Amino acid sequence: MPGKVPAAPQIRVDHSLPVPLYHQISEPLRKLITSGQLEPGTRLEDELSMAKRLGVSRPTARRALQNLVDLGLVIRKRAIGTIVAPKAIHRDLELTSLYEDLYRAGKKPSTKVLEYTITTPPAHVAISLGISEDQPVAYIRRLRFADNEPLAILTNYIPEDIAPKPAELSEHGLYAAMKNNSVSTHTARQKISARKATQTEAELLKESRGAAVLTMERIGYDAEGRAIEYGAHIYRASLYSFTMSLNAN
Repeated sequence: MPGKVPAAPQIRVDHSLPVPLYHQISEPLRKLITSGQLEPGTRLEDELSMAKRLGVSRPTARRALQNLVDLGLVIRKRAIGTIVAPKAIHRDLELTSLYEDLYRAGKKPSTKVLEYTITTPPAHVAISLGISEDQPVAYIRRLRFADNEPLAILTNYIPEDIAPKPAELSEHGLYAAMKNNSVSTHTARQKISARKATQTEAELLKESRGAAVLTMERIGYDAEGRAIEYGAHIYRASLYSFTMSLNAN
């Protein structure tokens, strides 16, 4: 972090080996990060300092650091430098809320409600919920944190008559808040994709513009088959992944 001396772990580079020099640098760093010896938030030395200290070219040092970026182990931030990334959160594809999943992963979830309005739904949302375009819905946009680190932007449309109140969403996950009002999501249909973050999304998630994000579109149904929520969520790909189990018939 700014003001602290960047970490410069002892690494031996042997020019006589057939192993690429950048790999001789990135692999020891990878092991130090995955073992926890270099903790999340630790700032690494810059490529110029690394190149000079290890006796390699600056492009070699840059490639070594980029290799760690590609693995999702470090993050390069302007005016800060290269820091060890927070531990990634892996989410099983189950019908659970992100709030619950973070608790199970040992993270501390928190929520900032960015917007809560009663409005009419866009055409595609009305179709997904099986309602008319003039039926009022709660439009809810939230920023979800894990251990105070922004993780996801959550946007939901819920029929007004069953929508939880804003205060409930600050203290609970969506499904828990709905369950408190005797509304439960029984089944869901969802689609997962990937794209680049917009400038606004990147600023909220503390990512660089154009950074990769995962997207999930979900339609939730109650036990009677009524569509009760439409969600369009965005997750930081650098910190988040989905896991699924597949079984042969």
